[in-house]
Amino acid sequence: MPKFAANLSFLFTEVPFPERFKKAAAAGFNGVEYMFPYDYPPHDVADWLRDNDLEQVLFNVAPGDWAAGERGLACLPHRQGEFAESVEQALNCAMVLDCERLHCLAGLAPAGIPEAELEATYIANLRHAADRFATIGATVMIEPINSRIDMPGYWLDDVAKGFRLLEAIDRSNVKLQYDIYHAQIIAGDLARTLEANLHHIGHIQIADNPGRHEPGTGEINYPFLFDCLDRLGYDGWVGCEYKPLTTTEAGLGWMPK
Repeated sequence: MPKFAANLSFLFTEVPFPERFKKAAAAGFNGVEYMFPYDYPPHDVADWLRDNDLEQVLFNVAPGDWAAGERGLACLPHRQGEFAESVEQALNCAMVLDCERLHCLAGLAPAGIPEAELEATYIANLRHAADRFATIGATVMIEPINSRIDMPGYWLDDVAKGFRLLEAIDRSNVKLQYDIYHAQIIAGDLARTLEANLHHIGHIQIADNPGRHEPGTGEINYPFLFDCLDRLGYDGWVGCEYKPLTTTEAGLGWMPK
């Protein structure tokens, strides 16, 4: 059975962020992920991890002005300097938290800029991020996110495009973050995609569809997919990035003991 990490931006939100680490450990999780750690001193977060015997699995490089609607910088021309600064911020935080995976959000496609320029900017930025994170032995993640429901206008909104970009970036420490919820909306064909591309996948996330709730609430056959991952020998983490229907604890019945 895969090893599961609690996404603390989605789970245990009934309590303040610092208290979610204890909740995750009590629920049986050994790892945690979340969107951003930058509102807290990194050494405080490291204490919360250590006190609860949790591994920091993943977090995101800063996305620009999230509150203003920005969803990443990696594809945006003329903001490469800001992207490079966000990489340094994430790198310094990752060293304190001993985190080996960092996700770079691509950003929303700006109007009026040719696709070729966006792609060239993205590839150059991801190569820069990969080279910087390689200095601490960390892996960069790129994640296709559906633009139909959850993130309209997101540039990297196709799974096949994600795998093609991995080849163009051409860095061994850049992998695809395969969010099964987003992948189901984008293209489906989940098991065959995992079978054909597992060597390119560095992290997996889950939620059911529709609704983005816990496994077992929608159309995705998660027991089958978990068995598939075991059969394929996947030994990475599976991040639980879903919105509980009620409380987090009440919705954990899907998780094998």
